[in-house]
Amino acid sequence: MGIEWLLVAELLVLGCVSGFLAGLLGIGGGMLLVPALTFLASAQGFAPDYVVKMAVATSLATILFTSLSSVRAHHKRGAVRWEIVRLLAPGIVVGSLFGAQIARLLSTRVLALVFAVFVTYSAVQMFVDKKPKPTRQLPQGAGMFGTGGVIGTLSSLVGAGGGFISVPFMAWCNVPIHTAVATSSALGFPIALAGTVGYVLAGWNLQGAPAGSMGYLYLPALALIAVTSVLFAPLGAATAHKLNVRQLKRAFAVLLFVLAAYMASKGLAA
Repeated sequence: MGIEWLLVAELLVLGCVSGFLAGLLGIGGGMLLVPALTFLASAQGFAPDYVVKMAVATSLATILFTSLSSVRAHHKRGAVRWEIVRLLAPGIVVGSLFGAQIARLLSTRVLALVFAVFVTYSAVQMFVDKKPKPTRQLPQGAGMFGTGGVIGTLSSLVGAGGGFISVPFMAWCNVPIHTAVATSSALGFPIALAGTVGYVLAGWNLQGAPAGSMGYLYLPALALIAVTSVLFAPLGAATAHKLNVRQLKRAFAVLLFVLAAYMASKGLAA
């Protein structure tokens, strides 16, 4: 199945928006990409049985590029807490690989509804902007490994960079919001790498996949989104350090509620 010029333009614009949001909010862009890719793939006539899984896998793969681009910009400003990355990364890798195998066993209906639930959770967190207790600190050792495992598993299931969990978690543990966003951008890479590998393996013998697929990964969409997302992620990161993002987060939360409703309707109709 060829890729149409209108679809090319749509994917390039989608890459611009998701890259900017990855740098700005540390969310990896997946909250926007999965519903958008599900819609575009459905419009192209992709099989309903795997359309959400392909959207999730492709969304994860794009984070490989946006994460590197945005974390470079954040690192230049000294905002990344690399010791947190080192403590969370092992659990994240294990959880991301595990999450992809769980997704393989789930129906389109269930996976779409799981996505809708966690996008709604993320939207509520952004909208409420609840402040943490001033005495709470980050856990250590096994606690960080377990937290990383949860972040990795859920991120792999919904195709996101983990920011919808890791940013609220770090803020809850009194990591400053700009530092939490920057560190979340760095965590996106191990999530994306392990999750992408997991989805490629899980869908290796997929029947009836469109041309350009590798397992559940749709390479044409990945290439087009990656081109523009890498360019716009540093712009989002630079903006994050200039703005009070509270109002922007609330506006984005409203968008997430809409996207969650779309994915819920997709799941219920499957």
